[in-house]
Order: sequence, then C-alpha cells, then structure tokens
Amino acid sequence: MSRYRPPRPKSSPYITPDGYRVLEKELAALWHKRVEVTTAVTAAAAEGDRSENAEYIYRKKQLREIDRRIRYLQKRMPDLKLVNKVGKQSAVYFGAWITVEREDGSEFEYRIVGADEIDADSTKGYISVDSPLARALLGKQVDDEVSLHIHDEQRNYLINAIRYQ
Repeated sequence: MSRYRPPRPKSSPYITPDGYRVLEKELAALWHKRVEVTTAVTAAAAEGDRSENAEYIYRKKQLREIDRRIRYLQKRMPDLKLVNKVGKQSAVYFGAWITVEREDGSEFEYRIVGADEIDADSTKGYISVDSPLARALLGKQVDDEVSLHIHDEQRNYLINAIRYQ
C-alpha cells in the first residue's frame, strides 16, 4: 500500500499587508534560528557516534523542519498578492471585519484574510477567504442573511456590521 497523497488544492494568493509583514518576520527569524541549529548540529556531530546521539538526531530533525518552512515561504511569498484597498466599503470583501449573529442570538466577529494568515491556535477571529463562511459572506451587506449547510445542518447568519481598518 502506498503513502501517496494527492496534492492539496492551492489556496487563494491574497494576503493583507499585516499578514505579509508577519511572514517576512517569520522568514527572517527562521534564518536566524537555522544558524543556531546548524551550530548545534555541528557540535553534536563532533561528539562521536551519530547513530546513538540523541542530540544530533533531534537537531537534524529540527533543521529539516526549519528548511521545509523556509522553502515553503520562499516559494509562496513571491506569488502572494497584497490587498490594500477594496471597492465599496459597505459590502463584505477581503480584509473586512464582519459581525454576524446566529439564530440563537450569539454574535461573532470574523475577519476575512488569506489562507497564510490563519493561525489555528489564535483567537483573533480570522477566517480564510477560501472557507465556506467567507465565500458565503463575500459581496453581502449589513442586514443580509447568509445560510450555510454544514454537516447536514443549516446555519443562518445575519450580518450586523462591516468595518475595514
């Protein structure tokens, strides 16, 4: 049985200026960290038998992860399109902060950003422009209702506010 996995579909190439700056800082930090890890790998390799050297094995793995992320950023960043301005600001477009209300009365605030700006651990309220909710919200205005079918369940959202920074 093979381990082949088909490539993931490409995400939208859009990003906010803030998100692009974060990626630039991450890339610079990775290059700095790579120098430190390379020095540690060299020191661990000098200790002798590499097959049983846990420090060497760990640092080599860490170096591979850093190199993988650097390669990804170097390939992805030139393809990204910075979105500074949108058309009319009374409708939902890329970069908008949207306050939506569910049927049960609970309110949530989301910002539509590029896929590269999403942080799974974050509580910022960022959603990818490729997500079903963002696709449903795009082009809508205040007081418009949006319906989504998620896992055989229909959810309705009412747009209460739209703002741009």
